[in-house]
Amino acid sequence: MIHKRREGIVPHNERLMTMLRWFIAGFTLCGLAAAQTMAPPKAGPATIMKIGEVKAGQKAIAWTVFEGTEPEPVPIEIIGLMKNAWGPKQDIILGKMGGKAARTNVAGGMSGSPVYIDGKLVGAVALRLSVFSPDAICGITPIELMLEINEFDKSRPAEARATASIQLPGEYQQGQPVAAQPLMIPIEAPLTLSGVQEETMRQFSPFFSQWGVKAVMGGGGGTAYEVKPAPDWKNALRPGQTVTGVLVSGDMSVTGLGTVSYNDGRRVLAFGHPFFGLGPVEMPMSRGEILMVLGSAFQPNKIGNATEIVGALKQDRHSGIMGVLGDQAPMIPVAMKIRNLSDSKTVVNQKDFRFNVFIQQKWTPFLMMLTLFNSIQQLNEFADEATYRFSGSIELEGLGKIDLKTMQSSGDNPAPAPMVLAGWWADKFNRLLANQIETPKLKSVNLTVDVIPDRQTAVLESAWTSATEVQPGDEISVKAYLRPYRGARQERTFKLKVPANLAKGEHRLLLSDADTLNRLQSAAGMVNRYLDVPQIVSLIKQERTNTRVYVSLVQSRPTLYSEDKALPNLPASVMSVMSGSRTPSRPLISSAETATEQLALDFDQVISGSASVRISVR
Repeated sequence: MIHKRREGIVPHNERLMTMLRWFIAGFTLCGLAAAQTMAPPKAGPATIMKIGEVKAGQKAIAWTVFEGTEPEPVPIEIIGLMKNAWGPKQDIILGKMGGKAARTNVAGGMSGSPVYIDGKLVGAVALRLSVFSPDAICGITPIELMLEINEFDKSRPAEARATASIQLPGEYQQGQPVAAQPLMIPIEAPLTLSGVQEETMRQFSPFFSQWGVKAVMGGGGGTAYEVKPAPDWKNALRPGQTVTGVLVSGDMSVTGLGTVSYNDGRRVLAFGHPFFGLGPVEMPMSRGEILMVLGSAFQPNKIGNATEIVGALKQDRHSGIMGVLGDQAPMIPVAMKIRNLSDSKTVVNQKDFRFNVFIQQKWTPFLMMLTLFNSIQQLNEFADEATYRFSGSIELEGLGKIDLKTMQSSGDNPAPAPMVLAGWWADKFNRLLANQIETPKLKSVNLTVDVIPDRQTAVLESAWTSATEVQPGDEISVKAYLRPYRGARQERTFKLKVPANLAKGEHRLLLSDADTLNRLQSAAGMVNRYLDVPQIVSLIKQERTNTRVYVSLVQSRPTLYSEDKALPNLPASVMSVMSGSRTPSRPLISSAETATEQLALDFDQVISGSASVRISVR
């Protein structure tokens, strides 16, 4: 039946359509209001939905923070299961995210966002489709896999062993195969660096890439020097809230950001994928706040800050990380001074830095390297031709302090001087932590770097003595000639007393830089894989500094280097017996000559080169 339109009368079908539109609008508003008033999950035991109960088409809710500290609900439609996608007999739940996530896509930092179906915890958002996906498709790690992490917590060995050291990034190695891009990839836990310069990010990006880490510049924990858990740690890290692992805190910060998946009141599970895949760890764990979520089809990321420390991460496993609220992870307190010197070598200004560094055999050397380079790089006084004079100490429990000195300046090395210095500094921690016997206890680190506004280097060119035929006990005059960078030739004269017990015959008077004398003993320490911490400390303490000319008497008798000891003037029969008793894992290094150090001449320059003069003892 067709109704004719009359003035003031609405046709029957139009009335039906209007009523339908109002009904849909009201239903939608009710739905939005219900989502907005939905209570976020709380800490405590949760009802678990096993992966076998998950079906395509089910409606789920994930919780994650888009701004601030409180999580918001995100609708997810379950697409189905990807069989063996996470490994043998390890299925992944595939879902399509809606709500705000449909605009931002599956962002870095969402990893760990808990997912519920009918109020039951099913898993954590942990993976996403490869880049440029038009839909917010996520992979959900089943909570059953994440709960397995608790079983590993008793597996931490009494003494952790180092498995790797800082190596040349993969980009600089030849012939490396290119890995195929998987369909589903773990969501990055963005490693956020605060207080770090753009040049630092550029120089260190190959290292981050080598370790599969996505590093970004951003906010951190401010000047958070405290490493103890905050007083209200019991109320921290509810499911859906932001959690961070803290590698550096203080005037610089390095933190990894993700989302809490489960909190039983004391233990926290998060991420749904590995952080660094370290296994058992002791890393500070903190709250976090989100400033915004950067939406992108290519690289969406949460941008946020770490705030108060509330516990310690204990496990970094395949299916997630686990931390314990209220626990404290040890860190190394570092006090650093960077001083700018004038042309007359007086201090013009000084900057003081304080920060704490995560303790782990692979990461600690790298973080020490990064923080030192960055502290130098951000100075206005930084210049390509500057020289950096370093003095510092590492304090170990039960072994006292290791005092260290060196200088680095621009030269033939293609790496910038601050990077060379930072690498030298990192090597000390790598040697201490990479030993196969025990884990050293590092108590504190103090260092001072003086920035000298020109290139301070000198090459030892030649030497001269007042007499070439001497008797034991004689005192002779010796001159060393050095050529500084773009300067007049230098001459240093000193007196040397011939030892009373020096054997008759031909000998050499050797004037040399530190590397010449360090080389064999350093090699002996490197080839021996079973040095303990006291032996490593002893070797480091014996190293000569590169700002001195060392004067040694060289005799034609062999020296044997064993562990941290040099055994000079050994008879051939003794050397044969000792060499035959060694195992391949504890080799000996020998030299055909014995160099006995007599004295050292101090310079405020980087010294290189060597020279020798023959003398005859009658």
